[in-house]
This record gives sequence, C-alpha cells and structure tokens, in this order.
Amino acid sequence: MKELTPEEHHVMHEGGTEAPFSGKYVDNHESGVYRCKACGTVLFNSDAKFDSGTGWPSFTDPAVAENVGTRSDDSHGSHRTEVFCKNCGGHLGHVFEDGPVEKGGKRYCINSVCLDFKKE
Repeated sequence: MKELTPEEHHVMHEGGTEAPFSGKYVDNHESGVYRCKACGTVLFNSDAKFDSGTGWPSFTDPAVAENVGTRSDDSHGSHRTEVFCKNCGGHLGHVFEDGPVEKGGKRYCINSVCLDFKKE
C-alpha cells in the first residue's frame, strides 16, 4: 500500500470529495490506464473516459469489472451509489445513470486524487 497525502486519505478513507475542476485528470486526454492511488489495482481505461462537464473524471465503465465495487450511499441527504476499489476498499467516487446512452448509460464520477495514471 502506498503512503497517501492528507487529501488522498480524506477522500479514499473518509468518503471525501475533491473540489470540482480541481483534479489533475479532469482534462487528461492521453491514452493509458488509471490505477488505484492506494494499491495500484487497474480501475479504468482511457478509452472509457469522457467529458461529462461535471468537474471530475468520468468513465462509462471499469477496465476490469471485478476490481470496482459499488454500494448504497445515503449520506448528505440523498441516495447515491458509491464506487470503491475492491482490492483495498478505497472510496473512489460515485456512479450515476446519466452517462452516454450509446455506451450503457453509466457515469463513473471519480476523484482524481484516487487515481494514478499510467500513459501507454
């Protein structure tokens, strides 16, 4: 397991969220793989990334479905579906049903601080 910064720890282990449009991967358009910042597990491929306009990196689906889990999140007065790394349990963000319809309709809205990008 990698040593996390205070912000990474807050998001990944306390369910925090980085400010919109502040993450280093929001505008990343390079080809490669996004891994879990804490444990290195492959989470998302760049070919599934799209510009949702929300301020967080958004993906249509995980690179390896078995590596990404979801669970109900009723915090902050609303019902959402949390996304987490199945290997280390780190909170990654949330998944919504407002993604591109032609790619399945999902929007995995992920905090940049939870990701480590490896360029192809």
